Amino acid sequence: MKLVRWLSCVCLALLCSPALAELQLLTEDTPPMSFMRDGEVSGFSVEVVRALLARTGDSGKIELMPWTRAFYLAQQQADIALFSTVRTPEREGKFLWVGPIVVGTTSFYSLRSRNLVIDDLQQAAASGPLALPKQWYTFETLSARGFDNLYGVSTPKQMMTMLKHGRVKLIATEDLTLAGELATVDLKPQDVTAHVPFMRSAYYIAFSPQTSVVRVARWQRALRQMHEDGSLAAILRRWLPHAPMPPVEP
Repeated sequence: MKLVRWLSCVCLALLCSPALAELQLLTEDTPPMSFMRDGEVSGFSVEVVRALLARTGDSGKIELMPWTRAFYLAQQQADIALFSTVRTPEREGKFLWVGPIVVGTTSFYSLRSRNLVIDDLQQAAASGPLALPKQWYTFETLSARGFDNLYGVSTPKQMMTMLKHGRVKLIATEDLTLAGELATVDLKPQDVTAHVPFMRSAYYIAFSPQTSVVRVARWQRALRQMHEDGSLAAILRRWLPHAPMPPVEP
């Protein structure tokens, strides 16, 4: 009789316990970080996120969508995560952070055929219109540094199109995604010149602020385990063999 009563209590507790909501994991088309291949979302950061889902036991749906929409949705309700998101002072309070999963370097770029010389931020600010997606960390960072020549666009492809056709002299992006962005307009890394590396860009998984801090901490622990057992390094070598390992955060 006692056993029956105990089992009844256990079943009741399970029924009354709130189930963890499925995560919405939003990302944009930015090879090799995330992109669509053979009808499935793929890429370095996608592989990391799938590994973290498996380790945490969480369920989640990965969706590819324009960055502006994803950035908006990730601030509206619980259990939404935006990846990969560069962590900046301007964004710090808008999300709960898991990472970093990779680190890159942000620089200005011009067409090599222009033979442009840019030696410092002041010259970049005086170079004429500088194309950037409006929701990118680079737009936020350069705006905060007083750049008044920023030309906001909706997508990385628009940025590259403007560069290719001479509508702007400069863009700002980073080494990890440069080749993929150039490829959208049939350019290659050898077609551009890098100027003035001005920012270390650390990529994170950014959870909406309404998400349970317990869930976010569990993801950070799982990422630390991936550092310790070498699985993060293995994914990084497959996708970004020249990128350094990111630091381990507690």
